Amino acid sequence: NMKVAVVGATGLVGTKILQVLAERNFPVTELIPVASARSVGKEVSFNGKQYKVVSMEDGIAAKPAVAIFSAGGTTSLEWAPKYAAAGIRVIDNSSAWRMDPTKKLVVPEVNASVLTADDMIIANPNCSTIQMVVALQPLHAKYTIKRVVVSTYQSVTGTGKQAVDQLMNERAGKSLSAQDMAYKYQIDLNAIPQIDVFLENGYTKEEMKMVKETCKIMQDDSIKVTATTVRIPVMGGHSESVNVEFEKEFEMKDVVTALTAAPGVIVQQDDATQFYPMPLWAHEKDEVFVGRLRRDETQAKTLNMWIVSDNLRKGAATNAVQIAEYLAAKNII
Repeated sequence: NMKVAVVGATGLVGTKILQVLAERNFPVTELIPVASARSVGKEVSFNGKQYKVVSMEDGIAAKPAVAIFSAGGTTSLEWAPKYAAAGIRVIDNSSAWRMDPTKKLVVPEVNASVLTADDMIIANPNCSTIQMVVALQPLHAKYTIKRVVVSTYQSVTGTGKQAVDQLMNERAGKSLSAQDMAYKYQIDLNAIPQIDVFLENGYTKEEMKMVKETCKIMQDDSIKVTATTVRIPVMGGHSESVNVEFEKEFEMKDVVTALTAAPGVIVQQDDATQFYPMPLWAHEKDEVFVGRLRRDETQAKTLNMWIVSDNLRKGAATNAVQIAEYLAAKNII
C-alpha cells in the first residue's frame, strides 16, 4: 500500500514530480495531491485520472507512506516536521534542510547508501549541484578531486512559471510591468550573472549552495569549490562549465571510460561531428550529459568538462523520485 503525497502538486516542479512518478511506474496505490489553501479543490492529472487537491492538514490525515515536498522553504520548515512526526517520510525539494547536519542530502547515484530507516526528512539538493556531482563522483573515486571551478548557465524554468512567462512575453514583444517580471532585468537576449540574493562575501546564495552542498553530498570537506551562477534565456535545462583539479594524474581515455560507465551519465563527445551536450537535447530526459572533455593545458592534473541536465527532472523531480525508489527497494517505505 504505497500512498504517496505530493506537496506543492500544482507548481512547476510538483507537476513534473507527478509526471515522473507515472513515467517511472512508481508503485503509487493512492495519490494525495497537496497544496496551499488557494489551490485546495483544484484538480491535477495523474496516470490518466483526476485528483482533487487537499490541504496540508488533510495530507497528514491521509497517512501517506512518503510525501514529496516542492512547496518552498518556508512551507517545508513549518510542515515537514509535522508530516515526519505523523510517521510520514518526507523528501524535500527546498533549501530548508540541505545544510542541516541532522538531515541527509542525497543524490542516489552518489550517496544513497547514507540513508537509513531513521531518516524521516531527506533533503533533495540544489539542481545545479545535483548534475555536477553525478558527473564528478566517478572521477573523484578514481583521481580524488582537489578543486572545482564552475560557471553555470541556468534555465529560466529554475525560477518558475513567472520567469518562463517573462521570457516568452519579452520574446513576443509585449511590454511588462515590474509585477510581471521574475527578474529585475530583461532575460531575453541577455545573461543575468545573479541567481538568488547576494551574500556578504559577494557571492550569491546559489553559488554558495553549490560550494557547501558538493562537499556534503560527496562526503569530503577537503574539496574546494568556487562558483559563478548565471541565468540565461533557455528552457531545456542547466549547463555548466566545470574545471576540475585532481590529486592524481589521469589519461583522457580513462576519464571517458569512467564517465561512460557511471550510473546516470551519458557522454556526448565527438569533435569531428560537433557533438556535445545542449539543453535542447537534455530537455525531458533524466540523465546527466557530459562532453567537451579536454585537459586543461595551463595546469597539471586538471580537466575541463561541460555538463548539461534537465533541471526540472534530474535537478528536482527525478532525483526526489529516485530517492523514493531507493527507500522502497530497501523496504524503508
